[in-house]
Amino acid sequence: MFRESLQTAGLIESYARWRSSRLGQITDALERRLLFELLDPIACKSVLDVGCGDGELAARLARAGAVVTGVDADPAMIAAARRRAGVEGVELRLVEGKAEAPPFADESFDSVLAVATLCFVPDAAQAVKELSRVLKPGGRLVIGELGRWSLWADYRRIRGWLGHPTWRAARFPSQAELRRLLEGARLDVIETRGAVYYPPCGAVARLLAPIDPWLGRRAIFGAAAFIAISAAKPVEGGELRKSPTPWASSGGAERGRVGRST
Repeated sequence: MFRESLQTAGLIESYARWRSSRLGQITDALERRLLFELLDPIACKSVLDVGCGDGELAARLARAGAVVTGVDADPAMIAAARRRAGVEGVELRLVEGKAEAPPFADESFDSVLAVATLCFVPDAAQAVKELSRVLKPGGRLVIGELGRWSLWADYRRIRGWLGHPTWRAARFPSQAELRRLLEGARLDVIETRGAVYYPPCGAVARLLAPIDPWLGRRAIFGAAAFIAISAAKPVEGGELRKSPTPWASSGGAERGRVGRST
């Protein structure tokens, strides 16, 4: 338990260093922009952040007007998220629990978000089915993961092989695997987008960041360091209440049936 607490403390410090770095700021901005676009609209909506960690993304969602619940399996992360909420003056409901068994009633949330979570979950299929369970009909589930074939994933794999506690057990799903997980949970895939089309280098990030959203709409998933996919839970009768998505490119993002660092 003491060693796990030290690992969590080290991970929180690692998050802080990443977010204060120039590369981290550029990369986080691109990823957050993509996630918010796929979730939109969130104002006054109930949102579940699965694997919320230290609460950074949950706090951003709350500042954007969402009613946010964060769940994480690590009690130390829940404590860190609670401290962040107090410091930033945002209201977060924070609950200890696993993605494979979230402690919530059926159809509790308008939207569910899981970022860099499934790569650490032993049974990703069970987790996605449970996230679908707590999602309201017509609601949206957005999953964000590190792109399997990117240089960023290769870097983390090597760190895992060398014994890094965070990445040692991580498994990075492909875009096709994420889609199968969602469809296996009887969700309608809406859109898949990529982000972060540069290597983990701050100088290159500054040069390429301005065209990153354009690349993300062209479905060049193999080169993306970050993959996000949105899906919706069908309403009764099978018709999906789909919100308009003005950001989507007609020739870019992959569509299905109509209805987080160092």
